Amino acid sequence: MFGSPKTDADYFVSLGLTASITELLTAPASQPPSPLWTYDASYSDPNVAQGQTWVTAPYDGMANGYRIKSFKGWWTGLMLNQSRSILEKMTLFWSNHFSTETNVVNDARFSYATNVLCRQYALGNFKTLVKLITLDPGMLKYLNGYVNTNTAPDENYARELQELFTVGKDANGQPFYTQSDVVAAAHVLTGYRINVGNITSYFDATRHDSANKTFSSFYNNTVITGQSGPGGANELDDLLDMIFTTNEVALFIVRKLYRFFVYYEIDAATETNVIEPLAAIFRSNSYDIQPVLNTLFNSEHFFDPLNRGCLIKTPVDLSVAFCRDYGVLFPNSGNLTGQYATWYKLSQLNGLMTQSLGDPPNVAGWPAYYQEPAFHELWINSDTLPKRNQFTDTMVNNGYNASGNNFLADVVAYTETLTAPDDPDLLVQEVIDRHYSEDVSQVVKDYLKSILLSGQISPSYWTTAWTDYLNAPTNMAYYNIVLTRLRSMYQYIMNLSEYQLS
Repeated sequence: MFGSPKTDADYFVSLGLTASITELLTAPASQPPSPLWTYDASYSDPNVAQGQTWVTAPYDGMANGYRIKSFKGWWTGLMLNQSRSILEKMTLFWSNHFSTETNVVNDARFSYATNVLCRQYALGNFKTLVKLITLDPGMLKYLNGYVNTNTAPDENYARELQELFTVGKDANGQPFYTQSDVVAAAHVLTGYRINVGNITSYFDATRHDSANKTFSSFYNNTVITGQSGPGGANELDDLLDMIFTTNEVALFIVRKLYRFFVYYEIDAATETNVIEPLAAIFRSNSYDIQPVLNTLFNSEHFFDPLNRGCLIKTPVDLSVAFCRDYGVLFPNSGNLTGQYATWYKLSQLNGLMTQSLGDPPNVAGWPAYYQEPAFHELWINSDTLPKRNQFTDTMVNNGYNASGNNFLADVVAYTETLTAPDDPDLLVQEVIDRHYSEDVSQVVKDYLKSILLSGQISPSYWTTAWTDYLNAPTNMAYYNIVLTRLRSMYQYIMNLSEYQLS
């Protein structure tokens, strides 16, 4: 999940490992409510009333930018308020895997529909998801599938379907498929169009190439028999059946899942002992995603101490987890404008740290998920690290404001939820346990303790201050004493390198 609020951590501890993994891999029964129109300060959507959803409203070029903001804020809000499942993490995974950009698609309704599709099948069947993504209006628009015709074949989606979505490349970065496979696949995919009015796609047989399509030896020289009329749409199933008979599809997806959840470096032993068995499970379960994750999360390998804290947090993981861990309060549904404005503000902050939801840099997604050899190390550089630290510093101190609504971490209230906040040693240790993947040196603990003691030696210097506050919480002098020390301690904790690891 994104972060682990104490209530969630306590809940899962009470369940035990097996039951916890089962619940994490169980998606909620229903889809979340659609995003709403709330950005009316400078423009009023003539087709959508304040507080109503825009996802099925007519396209409006003037309103589209505001709808994109609403979409990004809505998506951020779902992460902040996620259920006790892995659904939102997997929605982000698939949204990056099947990457589209809102500013290229240029219709927030399409971007929303793509997101819903990734969420609906986040823990479902991968092959089914590939087919539906192929027919998705947003993807058809993004990779030119809607202009792919028998008289002017467009190879864009046909190439990415194989290179980025299913088969991938070999260990040397060379494609398994050939250029002739791209051409043949493009001809299979001719004829699909978009109905902008009802946000759907459809097959136009008059634009489809009904000739036979021959593929390379990588696909066993398969010939997809061309079909005319409505039957031409059946060629898509033939194409996917052909692609999914290769072993590379399962291996490619399992490697991406492994890099997302464990570590980006896959050595020979991991390939043999982890990746290949998981790929076999993937294939034997007809490409259902859940059995793969269930096996991985139940494995000794996943819990190996050497695999802890190996990933650098993405900007989204950093910011959303921070807000959830500290119980940051956002406006409720009684203040929709403020709610969406603050959610969108958090999304903007992620963008400054190079992960703008809905707008990865290109069709390959964010480079930190795939670019060798650095992978997740790309999240950290001389520009982004100060911004990450600035985010946590600001959230611990004064917070951020959006449309007159402030959101920040109430470090005093958070500290009250801990087991022994009056004991500086226990307080420091519990905070480290909750926010770091691994323990730190005694030197670091002593320094954090010294912040609580304001440089004094006796632990009572903090204990007395905390007790005075608890006995008179409205006494601003007592409150400010503990507030100042706690802010300094939490700020320091968040600025250490250990906090950047997941």
